[in-house]
Amino acid sequence: MTALRLALTELRRITAGRLPRAALAALVLVPTLYGGLYLYANKDPYGALDRVPAAVVVEDAGTTLANGERLQVGDRVATELLDSHSFDWHRVSRAGAEAGVDDGTYDFALVVPRDFSADLASSAEFTPRQAQLRVVTNDANNYLARTIANQVVAQVTKTVASQVSSTAANQLLVGFGTIHDKVSDAVDGAGRLAKGLSDAKAGVHQLAAGADQLAAGQQQLLAGSKELSSGATRAANGAERLSTGATRLSEGLGTLDDRTKSLPADTKKLAAGAQQVADGNATVAAAGQRVATASQDLVTSLTSARGDLADRLRAGGFTDDQVQAVLDAAAQLSGPVSDANSQVQTASGQLDRLATGAGQVADGASRLAAAAGPLHAGIHDAATGSTTLAAGASDLASGNRSLASGAARLSAGEQDAVDGTNRLDSGAHQLADGVDRLSDGATQLHDGLAKGLRSIPDPSADQRKAVAQTLGNPVGVQGSSLASANTYGAGLAPFFLSLSLWIGAYVLFLLLNPLSSRSLATGQPSWRTALGGWLAPAALGLVQAVLVFTVVRLAVGIDVAHPVALLAFMGAVSATFVMVLHALAARFGAPGKFLGLVLMVVQLVSAGGTFPWQTLPEPLHPLHHVLPMSYAVDGVRRLMYGGSLDHLGLDLAVLAAWLLGAFLVSTSAARRAGRWTALRIKPELAI
Repeated sequence: MTALRLALTELRRITAGRLPRAALAALVLVPTLYGGLYLYANKDPYGALDRVPAAVVVEDAGTTLANGERLQVGDRVATELLDSHSFDWHRVSRAGAEAGVDDGTYDFALVVPRDFSADLASSAEFTPRQAQLRVVTNDANNYLARTIANQVVAQVTKTVASQVSSTAANQLLVGFGTIHDKVSDAVDGAGRLAKGLSDAKAGVHQLAAGADQLAAGQQQLLAGSKELSSGATRAANGAERLSTGATRLSEGLGTLDDRTKSLPADTKKLAAGAQQVADGNATVAAAGQRVATASQDLVTSLTSARGDLADRLRAGGFTDDQVQAVLDAAAQLSGPVSDANSQVQTASGQLDRLATGAGQVADGASRLAAAAGPLHAGIHDAATGSTTLAAGASDLASGNRSLASGAARLSAGEQDAVDGTNRLDSGAHQLADGVDRLSDGATQLHDGLAKGLRSIPDPSADQRKAVAQTLGNPVGVQGSSLASANTYGAGLAPFFLSLSLWIGAYVLFLLLNPLSSRSLATGQPSWRTALGGWLAPAALGLVQAVLVFTVVRLAVGIDVAHPVALLAFMGAVSATFVMVLHALAARFGAPGKFLGLVLMVVQLVSAGGTFPWQTLPEPLHPLHHVLPMSYAVDGVRRLMYGGSLDHLGLDLAVLAAWLLGAFLVSTSAARRAGRWTALRIKPELAI
């Protein structure tokens, strides 16, 4: 008998009558009822919060801001809450709200106290107080109502803070705009000041340059006046000396005129005598020339005679040494003659020069005699003119003294003018330096104001509004989910689908036998008996998976990213859970079914179906990593939400390991069940 036939036999057994078939149908529908109804009831509880009754109480008296604006935040809060329809809001009195929360009319109440607006505006007066909102709850109505109310208050607080911050930021930006306008006016004024100082700077520098030129001119004028004074003094002194000299010259020329009256006659006599001397000197010079000629001829003859003497001596048989000795003796004899000739030649030359000089003296004396007459006439005229010169020099000396006195007074006046000009030049330069620094300061002021102006925002009305809103609510959140569950029910679906398949597998063994008695009686192989006992509930578990998937997907309306893969994965999960419960029932009988219930509870708390598994107590962490439902929940999440499927292989591997391990346990149980005992015939406990 094959394992498949064993499974079909078991299915025919439990469908033999109307009531067994109805029971089987009920068992198949258990996961659908559990998972479908629970997820339907919790599909989107947040979408129905507008039916939750809540009260809002406004006692806020409002306040007046420094600019006269009336601030009434409490009414604004109430209006926004009523318009939001986030809950079934009712604006009531404090007494009505407290009574309604106490008797369950309202789940909670939000109270805006009397000084709420005043506290919000207190920061503007530098006496900041934190505005308070009061929440009235009653856990007897609903525990989660308090958590929801706290979230509402947090949102209201954020909204109010955003509005207040936006208002404050808008006022701040308006102040920036005013500052920008005033600084812009200051920049324009600084620009005009800088331009004016630049023009003044140019003028002052021209003034300083003119003062420099004036000072230089005054210095030159002072130097000229001093030179004039000094020159006039020197001229006066020179004129006096000239007058004195001219007088003495006149006197000397008078004496000279008297003494040179006989000069023309005397010079004529001198010329005649000089001519006579010249003539005598010429005669002497001619005689000396003749003597010099004769002396020279004698010396020449002696020289020729020495040569002839040497030839005759050699011809007479004298040796060269003898000839030389004779010549040396002859030379000693001719030496005095040569010396006398030299003296004669010198004397002859001197006589020639004397004759020439005497002739020149005679010529000069003749010219002197010719010029002596005009010279005397000139001396006479000079004597006459020197008298006139002396009188004029005396007048010039008197005038130069007057000029020197005036030049001294002019020099003193010019010195005063130079001192004044120097003071003017120094002041002009100091003024130029001051104007330079002032101009530089004005330029720096203009540049600094211009730079500061660029740093001061000048937003438009729309920009102020946008910036104020951003400052009031500076942080926004943009969701970027790699995989997301759109509703609360979708978030719980992986956990409850896995749990429903476990419950479905559990209830199947309330009706089905884990091991076929017929197979055990006929001695079938234990693995075939175990496989046949698993195939029938596995097939029913697959039907359960298809039904619960169909209801959750179509009736409840939960979206699935990978529907075909999810259905196949749920079939694998169901087969694994059926095999695990089959092994427990086959091995332990009725206690095995209880162990299956205990294992379900353990997996409920360790699978991480609601909160992240990391939040579990440390002792439960190993259970999360070992038990199959953890991997069933993970696989369903990934296939339902569209997340990464990289981890799906591990999920399937762990489920396959549990299925194989459970099959081995079932096979072992089938082998043990082949041996009949009294306890097996009549067990102590039957479920």
